Amino acid sequence: MSISNPFYDKAFLYVNNGKTDSAFFYFDAAKQVFLEMGDSLHVAKCLINMAITQQEKADYFGSQETALQAVPFLDEHKVEHQTFLSMNYNALGLAAYYLKDYSRSITFYESAIKYSDDSTNTIAYSNNLAVSYYESGNFKEALKIYKAIIDGTRNNSTEYARILSNLARAKWKENPTYPAIQELLIALKIREQEKDLWGQNASLTYITEYYADSKPDSALVFAKRRYVMAKKIASPNDQILALTKLIKLSPSDSSKYYFEIYNTLNDSLQQARLAAKNQFTMIRYEVEKNKADNLSLQKDNAEKAYNISRQRMWTAGISIFSLIVIIGGIFWYKRRKERLQLEAQNRIKANQLNISRKIHDVVANGLYRVMTEIENREDIDRDGILDRLEMMYEKSRDISYETEVTKPEQQDYHTQIAELLKSFVTENRKVIIAGNDAEQWERIHADSKEQIHHVLQELMVNMRKHSQATNVVIRFDWDADVLRIYYSDNGIGMSDTQVKGNGLTSTGNRIFNLNGKITFVTQAEKGLKIEISMPIL
Repeated sequence: MSISNPFYDKAFLYVNNGKTDSAFFYFDAAKQVFLEMGDSLHVAKCLINMAITQQEKADYFGSQETALQAVPFLDEHKVEHQTFLSMNYNALGLAAYYLKDYSRSITFYESAIKYSDDSTNTIAYSNNLAVSYYESGNFKEALKIYKAIIDGTRNNSTEYARILSNLARAKWKENPTYPAIQELLIALKIREQEKDLWGQNASLTYITEYYADSKPDSALVFAKRRYVMAKKIASPNDQILALTKLIKLSPSDSSKYYFEIYNTLNDSLQQARLAAKNQFTMIRYEVEKNKADNLSLQKDNAEKAYNISRQRMWTAGISIFSLIVIIGGIFWYKRRKERLQLEAQNRIKANQLNISRKIHDVVANGLYRVMTEIENREDIDRDGILDRLEMMYEKSRDISYETEVTKPEQQDYHTQIAELLKSFVTENRKVIIAGNDAEQWERIHADSKEQIHHVLQELMVNMRKHSQATNVVIRFDWDADVLRIYYSDNGIGMSDTQVKGNGLTSTGNRIFNLNGKITFVTQAEKGLKIEISMPIL
């Protein structure tokens, strides 16, 4: 099929040249063109390629989101769509696997196999499925799959070595007395002959694991080889894993040396992953901005054409209507134009105010909360932080589209509230929570919950910034038709100027919109007490 979309061609040109950021940009731009053309299959192709790019750059949450966007554009009943359905479900499986969500990755891989019409791809997807079963501890199911597909790889040395090594490892895990080392060494030798560097890296990993308990000296030798190979294939993640083994297996002096390398590399890896995630977010922002600019330009041109046509009509009417009608028409036209301009300015100001509020709620306070956790906790919950960053990314993305999307809650609301308030706990500050009852929260409407979440976050952020409190108490009292929230701390209190600040003014407006009221009780150097009451609707 011949298509006319220069962005699409440019995207593949950049893919072939290894410039993934540029490829991502042009795939996103090409997707917009295909949307306007009504070409759903090519919209899906663009999204799948974008998801694969994000997965390769370790932006797993972003990859999942992009791949899920492709699903509605693919029709399982159309033969020409099924190959791409298979590819897309495999991309979703990989993202879920790297996020350690093995049950979901298994479901995605099964769908990939269901729609696959290519035996080579089917074997690859089946291997991925078996790996997920292995990582989830279901070694029997993994063995069943490896045994079913290994004969289909006899004519492909690289693929045969991969399945053979995975099969041997699964047999060993299922039966710790099984002598898997022979098959593991055979697979390594094949991979060395085929110059399969990534495969050699995997084999060295499995052999190190096999020898770790029984022959630690041999394990150390293979761990060193694996570290060298990980550097050769330029895989920071594999270098991290290799260093972890070296730290464990090496003598104390060498272990300290490897640990220092590990710390430096791990910090760089985390920064690179965050940078990749931000990079893709900014690329999408630029595409949407260009789209909005083009629409604005089209609108301006249309308005200019309309004004020119209207002026011509008025000019033609000059010879027909009297001077009084002309003057009256001109006066009416000017008044109408001023009114339209005033309405447009008011709409722009209202939109700007709305966006500013959303950015304050979603981005500013959200980031401040994450910064607080990183600053005050030694045992950082990296997955939890990534989850919250992902949530902020999704909400900020909704702001860029200027839409209100209500997303399903990932956790029970009382758990969200507990995690929000506990995120402000430090070595020098206690946060006590009372009345955070899951059953009671079910009485509250979802929109009210969101506003209450923002109110509590604003109070805690202001406490963190200004109060110097060491003890904070938040209590929820539930009546038949009224919810009361009591906040108190032992900080330095607040002046009238602080009470009227932008953040707390916004908090008061939220409570007012919920038909509630908020009362501040503050004395200098004697802490702050706040009472909030609102009807339960």
